[in-house]
Amino acid sequence: MAAEIIEQQIDIPAEHAGNVFGQFDQNIKKLERVFGTTLVQRDGVVRIVGPASGVESVRECLKELIVLAARGNDISEQNVNYVISLAMEHNTASLSELDSDIICHTISGRPVKPKTNGQKAYVDAIHDNMITFGIGPAGTGKTYLAMAMAITAFRSDEVSRIILTRPAIEAGEKLGFLPGDLQSKVDPYLRPLYDALYQIMGAEGFQKNMEKGLIEVAPLAYMRGRTLDNAYIILDEAQNTTPAQMKMFLTRIGFGSKVIVTGDQTQKDLAPGVTSGLDVAMRVLKKIEGIAFCELTSRDVVRHPLVQKIVEAYESYEKKAGRAKERTVRRKRS
Repeated sequence: MAAEIIEQQIDIPAEHAGNVFGQFDQNIKKLERVFGTTLVQRDGVVRIVGPASGVESVRECLKELIVLAARGNDISEQNVNYVISLAMEHNTASLSELDSDIICHTISGRPVKPKTNGQKAYVDAIHDNMITFGIGPAGTGKTYLAMAMAITAFRSDEVSRIILTRPAIEAGEKLGFLPGDLQSKVDPYLRPLYDALYQIMGAEGFQKNMEKGLIEVAPLAYMRGRTLDNAYIILDEAQNTTPAQMKMFLTRIGFGSKVIVTGDQTQKDLAPGVTSGLDVAMRVLKKIEGIAFCELTSRDVVRHPLVQKIVEAYESYEKKAGRAKERTVRRKRS
């Protein structure tokens, strides 16, 4: 039996229509394709024609996009994909509610805020816990949001300094002996942290605070033997720590400090056979009050939409490879 065809209407203010529709109406065409509907715009009114479930989903998506546009946002493909995914899951969460949760502004005035429910849960966990683990694939905003939270706390005098650290491990390459002093040797490993700091704080503000010792960017090895009081401490690329390094880092925490540990379990650069300190920490610490674990997924990727597709493709491939390996092991045992 064919689905009943219905029609609904929604008003889109003329000043926001171009933003909501997208370049060459790409956003509207995507909604039509995904939900099997037809959209016709005339005199500020959009008619949505199609199956009842699809029409209602498109209407909800458009309502969300209109609110975002009215707040001055440029509607991105990531925004459209996310409202579609919420509608397909009949998720009552609102993207426009996330849009109002601004953490801080970049040096150029752009607001930094969570863009998915996973990112919102991550930010809330940082607010509510002394130690937060942000775990997920590339592009989910783990480091950037952590940096935004740290700078916000620093500016409001909640902490007196920011300490950023990560293991100095090459990403599958041997770089050999690098020229220059010690800072020059470790800077390439810490570049992603510098990039986020420059965007939010500005190069000049960062340099001033670094010269005063209020911001410290250092390899993980430099944390040994220290006690870090009244500081915001971020450990990036935690999947590349050993269990001993992770234990050393977590036991540096002093009074008045807050810690964020970020990592991607699918991108380890450790030597073969070496256990990741992040994997061990997730098993050992999961029941301790005051420590939160936030697992972000490919749905929380906020880089170019192609990054999300790459992450999903690798996840699918790795699951298939894992199942094939299990079958091989079972056959050998039998």
